[in-house]
This record gives sequence, structure tokens and C-alpha cells, in this order.
Amino acid sequence: MALDTAILDRLREIVGSEHVRVAPGELAAFARDATPLFHAVPDAVVHPADTAQVSRILALATAEKIPVVPRGAGSNLCAGAVALRGGIVLVLTRLNRILEVSADELLARVEPGVSTAALADAVDAVGLLYPPDPGSRTVATIGGNVATSAGGLRGLKYGVTRNYVLGLTAVLPTGEVIRTGGRLWKDVAGYDLTRLLTGSEGTLAVITEVTVALLPKPATTRTGLAYFPDLAAAGRAVSRVLHGGVVPATLEFLDRRCIDAVERYAHLGLRTDAGALLLFGDDGDESTVDAHLRHIAEACTAEGAVEVTTASDAAQAEALLTARRCSLPALSRLGALTILEDASVPRPRLAEMVERIDAIAEKHRVTVATFGHAGDGNLHPTCVLPDARDTDAIARAEAAFADIFAAAIELGGTITGEHGVGSAKLPHLAARLGGDQLALLRRIKAAFDPAGILNPGKLGS
Repeated sequence: MALDTAILDRLREIVGSEHVRVAPGELAAFARDATPLFHAVPDAVVHPADTAQVSRILALATAEKIPVVPRGAGSNLCAGAVALRGGIVLVLTRLNRILEVSADELLARVEPGVSTAALADAVDAVGLLYPPDPGSRTVATIGGNVATSAGGLRGLKYGVTRNYVLGLTAVLPTGEVIRTGGRLWKDVAGYDLTRLLTGSEGTLAVITEVTVALLPKPATTRTGLAYFPDLAAAGRAVSRVLHGGVVPATLEFLDRRCIDAVERYAHLGLRTDAGALLLFGDDGDESTVDAHLRHIAEACTAEGAVEVTTASDAAQAEALLTARRCSLPALSRLGALTILEDASVPRPRLAEMVERIDAIAEKHRVTVATFGHAGDGNLHPTCVLPDARDTDAIARAEAAFADIFAAAIELGGTITGEHGVGSAKLPHLAARLGGDQLALLRRIKAAFDPAGILNPGKLGS
């Protein structure tokens, strides 16, 4: 839909002319997020500065039935920030202040445009820890993390974003401003709207402030890696580690294709003759961490690891973590189009799921490499295509992912562990939730957004 001059003038009045973008080149820059294959040009891009401006914009959009798509840095991988039905892309990156860090209460208040890394660095400077650690932490925003309940490399021990959201300031599509939760770790008054909005992918409200819980910074952090002949052995090692009473902060895996791609990309000295790599780490007091890493190393050796090493210092530890963090850019160099998805299965079925992924890739004649979070069963199958214009290959890749999601559900898992549903996985949501739950989601959506303006065509629409 095209926005008429009167609507654009009212938007300029609210946020200032320089913060309303309508030129074709400016709109094109916001036509996609980090999800390939999804592209839609909005009618306007608006950059509000505060809650009051967001409220006025949403009230106007509801009155005029204009779609609004909230957006942070655009790093999400489910096409959640693509304006499929046009309208306004509401970019929240101007709301980028860290409002408070309270060591006494172990919390921080931030605006949604603050990057995950910026918050982590700010609290680290005063001896605190913000545990959520998504792979795109340097660019991903807290608002986006909350919208998708993002996970990350520390999910096994510390959980995901929803475990740290204490309260929200949110603007409903009608323009009403609500404050859910607050500064308390324990608060059970009323329905848990904080949890409901966390993970709602911008379909129920626009978040303009987040209160997050913090933890004391661990005294020691150590990292290591183990090479295995195959992923099945690595999976058995994960089970042995956890059965031994140790829950590591980090337990990540790369398959053979990922190891090879990362080594060619980053030259970290990885063994490319291994079938799988398990990256492990823990934090806490020094003696406990040392004991835990010894246990992990022994468990890996007992399950057939061909080599186990631990980092000798912080620089080497960071180099090991780089092996996991650079998996996507390393794989992206192998072709013209890279499609990264996520699915989760119960931890004991991780190796079986990777075998299913390999068989599915062979069936559809596509290349799929897999890495992810071994400790919580969350996999990131990644398809690399040599030609982004090869429609037949793209169709085969999409068919492969449909089979992958079906396999995850069959094994007792889910179609997404941390990326979200967005547009990319909406066709598979009914298979995961069933008709009754989908109908309930739509009733909840209608209660928050009676005009249906917020992120239409996505979760709950």
C-alpha cells in the first residue's frame, strides 16, 4: 500500500523529517533482513526516538490500518523484519541508551536499540554478567533478542533471553503504553505478560525498554575442544559429561564440513581429518572450573575423542570460540547463497538428527553443513548453493528444510530453538503446534492488535 502525503506529513511531524525515509534507495536498504529469499519493499522507514513517538505512530497506524513492522539491526534469520505487506518499517536503533546498571539489584535497564555486546561489555566493567550470548551479539540488539527470545553459546548452563527479562515497557498497537513485570526477580501478580511478549516477534507490541537480570561475573572462564571420528561419538560424550553432574557453560559442535570451512576461512589450526569437533567451556571459581574441564576431557576421551586440548590463556580461548562464532561466515564463502536454519531435538537424539539431515541433503541433492549447541540439542543446518539464481536448486533446498523440520518434530523436537518463526517457518508452524494452539495464538493476537497492523503475515496472523 502507498502512504499518501497527509500520512507522511503526520509521521514527519512526530519524529522529524530527517527520520522518515521514502526514497527508493533508502526503502530498498530495509527490504530484507539477514534471511535470504525474503524481500519486500516498505512504503516508509521511520526512526522514532522514544516511547511517546512510538505510541503516536502506532495510534496513527491503527486508525489508518497501516501495517507496521518493528525492526532492530535486521540480523534475524526468520524474515521477521521483512515488510511482507508494505507499510511502515519502524526502526528502533535510535533508542540505544543503557539507562541503568544496578549492582545492588543485579539488573540493568536498556532501550531496545542497545546491542547485546554493548550491554555485556557495560556490565562486565562493573563485575557483572549478562549471560545471553547469540552468535550475532556484536550487531544484534536487545530488542531483537527479546522479540525472538534469542539463545546463544551459553544456553545450556544459563538459559536464553526469556530467562533474564524482568520487565518491559511496551506500546500496544492502539498506542497504549504498558509496563509489565519490573525490577523484581519474584512477581506473580496477574498473567505473565512479560513472558508472553518475549518471543512474540513484534506481533503483539513494540518494546521500548527492557529490564534484564544480571549475575555476578564468574572469577574464571576456561575453554577447550575435542575432536571425534564422528558426531555420534561426540553426542555420547555430551551425555557422559552431563551424567557426571557437570553442566558446562559452553558445549558446541561442528560437523566435518563446518570444520573444513572454518579452517579455510580463519586458519585456526583445526584438524580437518576429524568427523566432528566439540567446543566446551565452563566458568566459576578456579578450582571448580579446573575440575569440570578435567571431567569433560575425560568424558570425551572415554567416548573415543582422537584429541582433547584446553586453552592456556584468554587469547587462545577466544581463538577457540572464534571457531564456533565464524561458522556462518566461513560457510557463506563456499557459495553464492547461504540458507541458515535452526531446529531442536532432545539432546540424546542429536547425532541421529544430524544423520537424518545428511540423508535429507543427499535425497534433495543439496549441500548441508551442520553446527550448533550440542548441550541443548539445537542444530543449525546450513545449505550452501553455488548460484543464487538457480531456482531449481533453491526449490530443492526448501524441500530439504521442510523434511528437516518434519524430522525434528518426529524426533520429539521443534522447528526453531532460537531464531524464531517469522515468515520463513510459518508454513511449518501448524505441524509443530496443531490447529487448536494456532487458533489460540490468533485470539491472543486479536486481543492485543484488533486492527491486525503489527507485523502481519507472521506469528499469530
